[in-house]
Amino acid sequence: MTTMTENASGLREFKMPDVGEGLTEAEILKWYVQPGDSVTDGQVVCEVETAKAAVELPIPYDGVVRELRFPEGTTVDVGQVIIAVDVAGGAPAAQTPAQETVTEEPAPAEEPKPEGRTPVLVGYGVAQSSTKRRPRKGVEVPAQQSETLYAATAIQGELNGHGHTEQRPLAKPPVRKLAKDLGVDLATVTPSGPDGIITREDVHAAVAPAQAGPAQPAPAPVVEETPVPVRTQAPAPVASFDTARETRIPVKGVRKATAAAMIGSAFTAPHVTEFVTVDVTRTMRLVEELKQDKEMQGLRVNPLLLIAKALLVAIKRNPEVNASWDEANQEIVQKHYVNLGIAAATPRGLIVPNIKDAQAKTLPQLAEALGELVSTAREGKTSPAAMQGGTVTITNVGVFGVDTGTPILNPGESAILAVGAIKLQPWVHKGKVKPRQVTTLALSFDHRLVDGELGSKVLADVAAILEQPKRLITWA
Repeated sequence: MTTMTENASGLREFKMPDVGEGLTEAEILKWYVQPGDSVTDGQVVCEVETAKAAVELPIPYDGVVRELRFPEGTTVDVGQVIIAVDVAGGAPAAQTPAQETVTEEPAPAEEPKPEGRTPVLVGYGVAQSSTKRRPRKGVEVPAQQSETLYAATAIQGELNGHGHTEQRPLAKPPVRKLAKDLGVDLATVTPSGPDGIITREDVHAAVAPAQAGPAQPAPAPVVEETPVPVRTQAPAPVASFDTARETRIPVKGVRKATAAAMIGSAFTAPHVTEFVTVDVTRTMRLVEELKQDKEMQGLRVNPLLLIAKALLVAIKRNPEVNASWDEANQEIVQKHYVNLGIAAATPRGLIVPNIKDAQAKTLPQLAEALGELVSTAREGKTSPAAMQGGTVTITNVGVFGVDTGTPILNPGESAILAVGAIKLQPWVHKGKVKPRQVTTLALSFDHRLVDGELGSKVLADVAAILEQPKRLITWA
């Protein structure tokens, strides 16, 4: 996707890029520059959050910032202009809420198109299609402007039997967001802007009567016969709550994507979960020994490292578990590589980055990859690519003191292993009750791909390795 445009005066406009695969929008978290600042090619100008991760965006040229088109906290569609830079080094123009206004009047249709930037609704780019929106009754809309408004407020729905298209109220993105936040249906708002565009004032005006309370019904007319009740339609109620007793948190970005993914996974893949409680005392001893090994110096060595290695060995012994379901072709896709996902809780929500080709890594390499994955996730710098293509996942609920759980599959994956808290418990060892380090493992799997026998074998192998970690050598 092209992410910048330039006009004849040397003003370049940088558009919100698709920083992932098929993402349609991103929220601007923070601007690192302001109008008047000089920028250089490759300089990071802002941080945005997509449905998958927080990403820093570099500017691809040198110049002086002229305008920031959207404030922090705004969700912007991919392809919209977010920053304008004067590559000629001119003085910055005063910043205005560009997304609220329309630029210069469009040129008449019969005149030749000027070179450079075509005047359009700021933030939407030039409409490439020649399709013209059908003007509202009694309103003359210039051809160029009708194309722009069409791009900004695309008509939804298909043609009906009469050949007409259902129209969507004309309003700019900030106004649509305001209406959504206030619970106002734009279809019920009377527009006062030019060419039938709904303004912020129109939305607020629609809210005012609703907040004032329902309209009182008009009195019935006095007649000699039995009066006919007069029906009145009360304004739509506006959602309200006690701010002292409740807090509303908008669901967007990573949290919104995670919620949608979990719903899709839970109601698409038939989940089965099995459990096993295992003595991991020997594994804990090995962890302490590895911390002293010079080959592991400077690396993150913890129980999760050996659990990950145990799962990789179990997958090698039972490769059929590493697969995905192709619904379109009704096929099981066997994977000959393991992209091992590690569920990570971050301030922006749960993410699941994965270690590519984890099956080919030595223990030190796996430790290094795990360390980088965790550090990057905590800093909120995980890239969208790092969260794509996973095959199986580990979620360590034990760090929260939880014994076990029934994890939901990461979409597109075949299995997920939950690791519970490792605790000192009484355990029968060599015929005697002794205090041992014990944990409970839970394996959820897609029953379309993994039957009970296969799932049980994988879980039993992981448990056997953690009980006798020397099997990492004999089974590898």
